Amino acid sequence: MPQMFAATGLVILWMGNSVASGQTASSFPRMGGKPNLNGIWESLSTANWDLQDHSAYAGPMWEMGAIVAVPAGQGVVEGGSIPYLPAAAEKRKQNFSNRRSADPEAKCYLPGIPRATYLPYPFQIVQSDKDILFVYEYATANRQVNMGKPREAVADSWMGMSNGHWEGDSLVVDVTGLNGKAWFDRAGDFSSDGLHVVERYALTDRDHVAYEATMEDPKVFTRPWKIHLTLYRRVEKGFQLLDFKCIPFAEELLYGEFRKQAGK
Repeated sequence: MPQMFAATGLVILWMGNSVASGQTASSFPRMGGKPNLNGIWESLSTANWDLQDHSAYAGPMWEMGAIVAVPAGQGVVEGGSIPYLPAAAEKRKQNFSNRRSADPEAKCYLPGIPRATYLPYPFQIVQSDKDILFVYEYATANRQVNMGKPREAVADSWMGMSNGHWEGDSLVVDVTGLNGKAWFDRAGDFSSDGLHVVERYALTDRDHVAYEATMEDPKVFTRPWKIHLTLYRRVEKGFQLLDFKCIPFAEELLYGEFRKQAGK
């Protein structure tokens, strides 16, 4: 009898957990019948240091010691490695060697897509019945996702042209018109102006988004490749985006040489 009651209790507990899980899955916030992505989100991955698996290593500014050291991290690339063409793989090595001054992030240039998503700064999604706006804390970057008839980019740019649509409960964003100047991370991973990115945003529960981006660039890669990571909603009371206008921090790196020449 005690065993029967215990078994019954386990069944009831299992059924309760199943119902609870179902309630969680069906309680996604919605807007116009689609998942409501409004909110402030942030990636907690080490993808901005290196998209691929990496051990901890010293940063490019040795005199600052552990302050700028790179933390170890698990990669977010599907299959583990980025499929570079041979010449591009050599270029990636050069980028890594020169990362202290060559990384566009150090110069406060716009981050491009998909890097804007996993920089170590929060960003806000403002969803309306028409289009969707992404506002990034880093360098006050932003982009508008056109949810109407697809439009072509007038010219290449750092953030490109984003056309979006819904596939079931997933927001799919097709990004073209990128200028190829942005890096994917601080490790020197890069692309060309032939980059085509397809992003997918899917709520897994109220406060988590499964993010996927597929990169295709025949000038640099042997085949398309993907990254996967989780975005976390910032739920602290009163949390809001703050300013990180980094141009003043990059002026010495960009123009210090000219200032020194003028002072001679």
